[in-house]
Amino acid sequence: MSDIKNKKVWITGASSGIGEALAYAFANQGAELILSSRKRSDLERVQSKCQGAKAVHLEPLDVARHADVLETAKRVQEKIGPIDILINNAGISQRSLVEETPLDIDKRIMDVNYFGAIALTKAVLPAMLQQQSGQIIVMSSLVGKFGTPLRSTYSASKHALHGFFEALRAECYDRGLKVLIVCPGFIRTSVSINAITADGSKQNKMDDAQEHGMAPEVLAEKIIQALLAGKEEVNIGGKEVLGILLKRFFPRWFSRYIRKAKVT
Repeated sequence: MSDIKNKKVWITGASSGIGEALAYAFANQGAELILSSRKRSDLERVQSKCQGAKAVHLEPLDVARHADVLETAKRVQEKIGPIDILINNAGISQRSLVEETPLDIDKRIMDVNYFGAIALTKAVLPAMLQQQSGQIIVMSSLVGKFGTPLRSTYSASKHALHGFFEALRAECYDRGLKVLIVCPGFIRTSVSINAITADGSKQNKMDDAQEHGMAPEVLAEKIIQALLAGKEEVNIGGKEVLGILLKRFFPRWFSRYIRKAKVT
């Protein structure tokens, strides 16, 4: 993709963190934005700061309510036309041991992180294929490449995104669909504060590594660079990115390391 100006860009999870930073970055590029998250008041705050955007449409949405996702996507496309760039960013993290986590919590995480992204993608895909152009950006994680303690289902949901969207890319590449999978490391957002524990409550604690991570604004600019460069996958972060190489070339050493790593 050579130009973002005037492109219709739909961002989920746009009211805070990475999604908010992406909204500002794409606004600066002159895009027409569709911003979604659960709370309209938070979206209105972000909308007021989207300087340079062609237009900003607010579509409050809980991506875990999959029937609502389909209805919202239909309404949006009837109003403004096919989406050019879909950014599946909405997600929740996790801080709980496997043995202590009820299946309902696992399902809740998958409903947001995996099935929510799949539902919205399937809702906008027909129009993208009809116009023979479209870009999907998937917010995965470094733990979409390897698992760490206390993040079992979060990691599984990110692994699942890789499998689905790599298959989608292969199926539809010749029909103009592009897919960029983004694997961030530690980003300085409230994701660890909002991470759910075994009983479904928030952790309400900022992880040390998260607190000292990359600024979301820096990540957003790197994502735009990867998009414009036509990348299919990109790993972004600090030294934690080396974990991917360590697991690939020194799997036994990495396994020992991750068992003892400080993960909160």
